[in-house]
Amino acid sequence: MKNDFFKLKDHGTTVRREVLAGITTFMTMAYVLAVQPSAICGFGPDPYITDINGIVISKSALLVMCALVSGIITLFMGLYANLPLALSTAMGSNFILGGLVNSGTVSFGWAMALLLCSGILFILVTVLGVRKMVVDLLPKNLKIAIPTAVGFFIAYLGFKNTGLATFSDSGLALGDFTQPAVLLALITLAVMGVLTAYKVRGAILIGIIVGTIISIPMGVSTLPAALVSLPDMSEIGNLVLCYDFKSVLADIPGALVWIFILFTSDFFATFGALIAVGAQTNMLDENGNFPQIEKPFLVDAVGTVVGSGTGCTTISTFIESTIGVEAGGRTGLTAIVSGVLFLVCIFLSPLFLMIPTAVTGVALIFVGFSMLSGFTKLDFSDFKSCFGPFAMILFGTFTGDIAAAICLGVLTDVLIKVLTGDAKKVHPVLYVLCIPLVLYFIV
Repeated sequence: MKNDFFKLKDHGTTVRREVLAGITTFMTMAYVLAVQPSAICGFGPDPYITDINGIVISKSALLVMCALVSGIITLFMGLYANLPLALSTAMGSNFILGGLVNSGTVSFGWAMALLLCSGILFILVTVLGVRKMVVDLLPKNLKIAIPTAVGFFIAYLGFKNTGLATFSDSGLALGDFTQPAVLLALITLAVMGVLTAYKVRGAILIGIIVGTIISIPMGVSTLPAALVSLPDMSEIGNLVLCYDFKSVLADIPGALVWIFILFTSDFFATFGALIAVGAQTNMLDENGNFPQIEKPFLVDAVGTVVGSGTGCTTISTFIESTIGVEAGGRTGLTAIVSGVLFLVCIFLSPLFLMIPTAVTGVALIFVGFSMLSGFTKLDFSDFKSCFGPFAMILFGTFTGDIAAAICLGVLTDVLIKVLTGDAKKVHPVLYVLCIPLVLYFIV
């Protein structure tokens, strides 16, 4: 039955190879379970936060729902699309939205409502078959710049939350290396760095495990009373269908900007992951297109919609899936194995919640680093094509306001092309989208 359903023989693979690939994929991206709760609730010791609407959001509930939704949507990918792709909460939007919620700027329900709109838009684009228009909408330089800017932003958060660097009005300075937590971050940084240099699969997760073990004798972390626990349904209930449409309607121009940011980041992250997997598995056609790309796109879009109703930020296909492909994964059976492992982690929340901030912060540095690879593809010989991305990356890194940075990058790119006679190179729809981007700053 497995051979017939997943077409293992047609893909030149075996059950054993698919299972090992699924385990490998899970190991390379399981760090998300340690990072996601802190991305939303902050990297302090508090186990929960209360948003501006009085809704209590706990780290344990976020972890459980992240594991649940990641498992279910990854299973959906394996059964429906028969592809070796795993999905979870994307690194980027979680920190951006979490920062806004933590600062009291917006409510948690506002973030979930915008994610719902972004997911529905993704579904419509997929079902209506207008993928090519979306791909053509943004020029190549901005497609490269957005993940790069987010990568620098995530690395910035990593340095800040580990204490390796301090950020204040007077500027940037080194952290206090006499503090146990900062020393732990340095040790974890060294472990992850060496493992990454030797191309060890699951380097981030292994580094997190080693750092957490070391943190116990250093007094930075303590063992939980139990390593396994049942989910607290009262805490999870606060995340389910937590939509604040009233706040969204109160600032429609701002909401449109955020929907644009969330949608484009999810769309191109999924698109990039599919092209990378397609190239490794020789699935791309003669024009470099991924066959039946609508299926994985639809799974991704449904994941974001489901995730918004369960307290999860943007659900996206992880580029770490390529590691599982390198291990031999070729079919949906790889995704099934990864999905099952995510579901098992629902009952291991105490184990993940004991991981100290000094360790998860280092993971952010490496995640941010992994998002910078496209930076070298910018054409620095063409000022008109690289100044917009430069403005985006610069403002995102030094202000910590990634939404404003993306808006400024897009507007700068369009403005330079218009003023230098290249107005026809700008997609007509992009001119329309510039209206809410401008209103974002005015309002």
